[in-house]
Amino acid sequence: MQEQAYGTHRRFHPIYHFFILPVFSLNLLVALYAAVRRPSIWSAWNAVVAVALVVMALLVRYYGLRNQDRIIRLEERVRLATCLPDDLRGRISELHKGDLIGLRFCSDEELPAMTRRVLAGELKGRDAIKREVKSWRPDYHRL
Repeated sequence: MQEQAYGTHRRFHPIYHFFILPVFSLNLLVALYAAVRRPSIWSAWNAVVAVALVVMALLVRYYGLRNQDRIIRLEERVRLATCLPDDLRGRISELHKGDLIGLRFCSDEELPAMTRRVLAGELKGRDAIKREVKSWRPDYHRL
């Protein structure tokens, strides 16, 4: 598996991104083309089903990512409670969802300093946090 860093941490699931979405999208275009070229109840119904398939594929990915974010928030709160010094532990609830998601890539050693920067307002949002990580803690199990 490729070493993970900021530039390589995004994940593509080949079956989803390179098969399911293209097939459903192409099916939608074909169904819309058929509905316009030869309008009938059957072609209109095929177009509606094609739209539903694309929406379903997008929602499946969206729900999976939302669920993953909830789990990450919980995991990171537990990790922060064990890794942070006493003065920062009481401020864990001030971190936003994006902060927690960005901080998950910090090593345990780097975590207290990075958390201080986030709470001080120096870093805002998951992307800014991830760009500042020096010692990357990979996550190979994400969606």
